[in-house]
Amino acid sequence: MTQKFTYAKAGVDRELRTDSKKALKILKRTYKFSKYGEVIELPYGNIFPCGGNRYLDLAIEGVGTKVLIAQLAEKYDTIGIDGVAMAVNDVIRSGAKPLAISDNIHAQISEPALVEEWMKGIAHGAADAECIVPSGEIGDVSELIRGLSESKGFDMVVSAIGEVSRDKIISGRNVKPSDSIIGLRSSGLHSNGISLARKVLFKQWGGKYEPHDVPDGLEREIVFEVLEPTRIYVRPLLKVAEELEVKAAVHITGDAYLKFGRLARFSKRIGFEFDNFRPQPVFRLLQETARQLGGRTTDEEMFRTFNMGWGFAIIVDKAATNKAVDVLQKAGAQSEQIGQVTISEEVRILYNKRKIILK
Repeated sequence: MTQKFTYAKAGVDRELRTDSKKALKILKRTYKFSKYGEVIELPYGNIFPCGGNRYLDLAIEGVGTKVLIAQLAEKYDTIGIDGVAMAVNDVIRSGAKPLAISDNIHAQISEPALVEEWMKGIAHGAADAECIVPSGEIGDVSELIRGLSESKGFDMVVSAIGEVSRDKIISGRNVKPSDSIIGLRSSGLHSNGISLARKVLFKQWGGKYEPHDVPDGLEREIVFEVLEPTRIYVRPLLKVAEELEVKAAVHITGDAYLKFGRLARFSKRIGFEFDNFRPQPVFRLLQETARQLGGRTTDEEMFRTFNMGWGFAIIVDKAATNKAVDVLQKAGAQSEQIGQVTISEEVRILYNKRKIILK
């Protein structure tokens, strides 16, 4: 019987996570303390007023087990870019401009040279996002954190706060059939699905390759391919939102293309069809390596777990498609139309001459 390499078997149970999120409704009890007015619920988070017509978007994100890839590569100066990217790319989904970020690192030990490398990445990411880093915290918790080698273990979480005026909020409430979905190119795996990728690709976790192997189809050592930093989309997103109406913005991270289904809570009777994919070689390598190991990672699992070449997406009116792509390109983001909104009430993927319905 063919073994399936899935995210759940790699340690991330999607159904359990979804069920556990039901507990988040408890937090709505705190909304009554919002000083300047009502909290606005959005498809991928909430924003709260801070006076006048201004709203704040506060997000917090981690880089997951990508920290293990940094340890495997013994390269620590880019993982901070990932931390910043995960947070600020979440903030901009509402149309908010990131103002500041704060890092929280749990370390096996605060080794000075290692801390300096972490800070280089965080500073680089903050510069790309054009925001400040006024605070942060590093805690030594050697009883909780263990690295691949002694004293190198750590976990990284970054929070970001951004501001948006009420008339510029990207609410996801006016999405309609025939609207265009514009994808912004990713740099590769980014920071999601790493648990699955590790267990297929690296001998360290039962996979095929040594970290410094260069598999067919790649132009560099595989550990550096997986470590490639997450792309930051702040400048292009804010620029396109200035120029035209962005109806929805999606950071294609955990749950990947399943995330588009959340928009159906805010814009009724809509579905999504994607038909433009050119995944970077690392995605094909992952599937091929799973086969070589006697297993299988299905196309369905890939689109539920990975960005498959597009790290961020916006939805605009069909008539604004060309202008949106042009603005994004000029702002530095390789962009193309990757799909359209439909009446199907499903998430459909057209890939490898197949129609996949994500569930």
